[in-house]
Amino acid sequence: MKFFKLQILFFVLLGSFLNAQNTDRIYQSISAKNTYIEIKTNDGLYQIKPYSTTIVETSFIPNDEVFNANSHAVVLKPTEAKFKVLENENEIKLNTLGISVTITKAPFQISYSYKNKFLISERKGYIKNEDNEVLDFNLTSEEVLYGGGARALGMNRRGNRLQLYNKAHYGYETHSELMNFTIPLVYSSNLYAVHFDNAPIGYLDLDSKKDNSLQYETISGRKTYQVVAGDSWKDLVSQYTNLTGKQPMIPRWALGNFSSRFGYHSQKEVINTIDKFLEEEIPVDAIILDLFWFGKEMKGTMGNFEFEKDSFPNPKKMISDLKEKGVKTILISEPFILTTSKRWDEAVEKDVLGKTNQGAPYKYDFYFGNTGIVDIFKPEGKQWFWDIYKKFNNYGVAGWWGDLGEPEVHPSDLLHATGTADEVHNIYGHNWAKLVFEGYQKDFPNQRPFILMRAGYSGSQYYGLIPWSGDVNRTWGGLQSQMEIALQMGMQGLGYMHSDLGGFAGDNLDNELYTRWLQYGVFQPIFRPHAQEEVPSEPVFREPKTKALAKKSIELRYSLLPYNYTLSFENSQKGIALMRPLFFEQPSNSMLLNYDKTYLWGEHFLISPVVEQGTNEQEVYFPSNSNWFNFYTDEKVEGGQTKVIQLNEESIPTYVRGGAFIPMIQSIQNTSTYNLKEFDLHFYFDKSVAGGKDKLYNDDGETPNAFEKGMYEIFNFESEFKKNCLTIEIETELGNNFNFSSKEINLIVHNISKKPKKVKGYKFTWNAENNTLVIPVLINNSKEKSIKIKF
Repeated sequence: MKFFKLQILFFVLLGSFLNAQNTDRIYQSISAKNTYIEIKTNDGLYQIKPYSTTIVETSFIPNDEVFNANSHAVVLKPTEAKFKVLENENEIKLNTLGISVTITKAPFQISYSYKNKFLISERKGYIKNEDNEVLDFNLTSEEVLYGGGARALGMNRRGNRLQLYNKAHYGYETHSELMNFTIPLVYSSNLYAVHFDNAPIGYLDLDSKKDNSLQYETISGRKTYQVVAGDSWKDLVSQYTNLTGKQPMIPRWALGNFSSRFGYHSQKEVINTIDKFLEEEIPVDAIILDLFWFGKEMKGTMGNFEFEKDSFPNPKKMISDLKEKGVKTILISEPFILTTSKRWDEAVEKDVLGKTNQGAPYKYDFYFGNTGIVDIFKPEGKQWFWDIYKKFNNYGVAGWWGDLGEPEVHPSDLLHATGTADEVHNIYGHNWAKLVFEGYQKDFPNQRPFILMRAGYSGSQYYGLIPWSGDVNRTWGGLQSQMEIALQMGMQGLGYMHSDLGGFAGDNLDNELYTRWLQYGVFQPIFRPHAQEEVPSEPVFREPKTKALAKKSIELRYSLLPYNYTLSFENSQKGIALMRPLFFEQPSNSMLLNYDKTYLWGEHFLISPVVEQGTNEQEVYFPSNSNWFNFYTDEKVEGGQTKVIQLNEESIPTYVRGGAFIPMIQSIQNTSTYNLKEFDLHFYFDKSVAGGKDKLYNDDGETPNAFEKGMYEIFNFESEFKKNCLTIEIETELGNNFNFSSKEINLIVHNISKKPKKVKGYKFTWNAENNTLVIPVLINNSKEKSIKIKF
């Protein structure tokens, strides 16, 4: 690791043009270290550390404090952070090749820029009031703000003071100010982000006072933040996930259909439900067991962590039988150990529970009974909890659902090994996911974990956490907020945010709502219908028409597995979410900055969910940089317009970008039979697109870090259209530890209005009725295939 030797260079710099910050803060001196600089003031010390050309970290350490270097979120090391420091009489400037920090000495001011473009500045900087410690910043008047975790407030969250305290909101619909994931992260439409790197509870004030200010308020902890810049929205999100970690690839089966409800009461019911899926030939890959696996009653049994013998007499056989049918078993777990549970005495004896200030196990009442909570911040508590997971993993359990992990009830005076409840509350779910993830790395290193969690914090994606949007109401209002929540969380690194398809709370039997929610679910990260059991969440138990429509959606979901798995790969490498807002395409279009009703699924699908009851048409905006083709009819729509689209009950408006490659397979019963020996490659020909590139990623679907281990294959697709000739090239890239196998690709070229003169070396079929050209292509070696279509 090499760095430029710091040199203090004196030359004339332009004076500060921004508002001054705290007028009582007096600059005293600068000290240059190897990887950072220190600015001494009368009331404390600033430590400013570049991580890269796009990320810089600033910490303020008051005079009476010692710097805490421990971050819950940051995984990036400043290995390439080359920088220079320039100083004149009134300014100090820390320059990288991208991001720069300017420190004005008098009046004291810190500001940030990227490639000579101003980003943000401290206003009062660090201040302390009666209740909180505050970091205070200037905003420009026009910028739109995103972030703060999962909320239902509208995409533009400016004007809100957001509480940072993870908390469930049962039965929410179109408005929710506080939910399970509160994240101290702000994105600006000016293409920068600020991450406040601190765990304790507080507030994130996004200009609620209408004075062009941003404030982070906290009860205690680090006064550390990172400013992140990017050249585009995709680049900005990628830089943030460089800082806090990329999400590891999930197992391929997790992109399939889940059978889930609250809940299955017996082994017999579990087997009968899956057999019903098989009988109806509706694809399914996993079944999730809610809390009745460890107790017959809802209350009084949480913390047992043992199968209820009367209801589940032979769980190992059940799990084995399900596996033979291609279905994985997932169990719910909670961090609460009730005093009436079978594990209470053991938990007390092992000393693994949160404490009172007298050192006794902290007991309190909540909905499920009188309880204690596992202290996962204590090494003994962490190991005790993991040993339970390990036991059932050895049974064959394939994944875990961590519920109530906000934690749902967490008294402020409860003590954990590393701090009070309020100091660690927001990172409880985060560290719980870390516990499970690291346990897999140690004891099941050849298995990708599936970690479904109801709460987390910044950086939780690094530990494989798959979030969902909590106990949403089973209403149209509940559906309407889901796009915003998923899009916002994807920007904040948690790209697998999804909802209980069909809605969770209430016994509302609405077949149209259920159908539309599942149709949306095809194009969101995890396809998991789940609800209270009064109205079935599983399609196999719905009336015939609704069941048939659900089956069609699920089969489409499975047909898109090659495309979706490639999105998962892209997310693991670049941090870009699977669902993306339209302003990623057109950042200068102000109309799109607060728009969530239509979004991009990956790079190439434009999706407009139907979220109103009984509607026959809806407006769809088509981004201006492409033409778009109806996925079901191939009708072409020019980009740059809003168009009224007629609706049908079988699908939601779905369009494909002109020039895109979309790999698909025939639907399968579950991913245990997934392979790419034969697949369809759809190409959406558009004369206005001179050329383009795409790829399809494949591996065994289960080995952690398969790409890094060379256990993969990538199909690279390229198109070029010139002089009335369309050339499509297919090249196979093999990892060092992946064996080649031949492939039969059915190349389907859309929007071909006349029969080609010839396709050199290939037989083809042209369909005049739907304007498609079908070309069988055999890939029998890793050499590039070139298909030339002459018109």
